[in-house]
Amino acid sequence: MTIEWRTDLETGNKLIDSQHKELFKRTASLVDACNKGLGRLEVKGLIEYLEQYIQQHFTAEEKLQLDFGYPDYNKHKKQHDDFIFEFGKLKDRLEQIGATTDFVIHINRTLVEWLVFHISRSDKEIALFIKEN
Repeated sequence: MTIEWRTDLETGNKLIDSQHKELFKRTASLVDACNKGLGRLEVKGLIEYLEQYIQQHFTAEEKLQLDFGYPDYNKHKKQHDDFIFEFGKLKDRLEQIGATTDFVIHINRTLVEWLVFHISRSDKEIALFIKEN
């Protein structure tokens, strides 16, 4: 499974969409590095950058929700918190086993499925709410 930005994932909010595109780009770089068997340090560096970017994006997205009084803020924040926890587990797994084929498959599935699902459902709901308010 590869990760590629699609226009049907656009929320209509320029800030959120630009951040989502960057998340897709960075995730694709991480998956590519894993697939190429690049060194553990390079993969670890990509994961650390992606983790930092995810946290920045989630913070910006959550602020936007609070600014507009989004009614499902707590539910959405929990999704973010859960993902950050899962991402931390991925980092730990990399430390333990390295960028093995199983790790590559797992990280690819985890990141791609979560990002696409979260953006296409939850983030689009936020964008619609903001647009209507």
